[in-house]
Amino acid sequence: MRINDDLTKPVIVHSAALEWSPSPTAGVDRRMLYRVGGEVARATSIVRYAPASAFPSHLHSGGEEILVLEGTFQDEHGDYPAGSYFRNPPGTSHAPASKTGCTIFVRLFQFRRGDQTQIVCRPDEGQHVEPRHGAASSIVLFDDGHEDVRLEEWQPGETVTVSNERGLEFLVVSGGLSFGDESLAAQSWGRLPAGTSLRATVYPQGAKIWMKKAALLHPEVLKLPDEIGGNDGYERG
Repeated sequence: MRINDDLTKPVIVHSAALEWSPSPTAGVDRRMLYRVGGEVARATSIVRYAPASAFPSHLHSGGEEILVLEGTFQDEHGDYPAGSYFRNPPGTSHAPASKTGCTIFVRLFQFRRGDQTQIVCRPDEGQHVEPRHGAASSIVLFDDGHEDVRLEEWQPGETVTVSNERGLEFLVVSGGLSFGDESLAAQSWGRLPAGTSLRATVYPQGAKIWMKKAALLHPEVLKLPDEIGGNDGYERG
């Protein structure tokens, strides 16, 4: 399966307008934003857990990055309320679940070789830095020189510009904004190749934005099992 796999072109997806697709686990559905592969895939998705749903314990051979959008996500290591962000590097495993239901933003198999940084940032944790023009706050969730991941609050009515030297991916967590001819509501997702800046006008309710500045596909990104002649059958999303 290939969805929005041309990384040379800008893409905007109005996620809330997409149909939910079932995952292999009952009660867990997804909206696919970017995907290369089958059930084991390099993928970016919005995933919804119904109350009392759970995935069996599985290994993240390609790494996993998550932002909790609604509800509380859980695994055997703890509870992660809305606003939590974490990275599970290649080789880690867990049994994800949600007692009350939740919605999460997930990126799979997009770690580069040698990236073993595991972090958990619960709401409002991270490095608070000077916000850009038009923003009320900016929190650096992760920055290792290869990737710069932030969660920002943008002020109502402002025009906000985000430069893009390496590649830019973003998700409207709440609120809304306009970008070019696009009107982006909560859970709208965008990906811009290097050189295409994000210049957005924030709607009256303001906006919370998750952003990653990084190469859209690192030259040393971990290979999928099918690319190396196997299939581990685990990492799904």
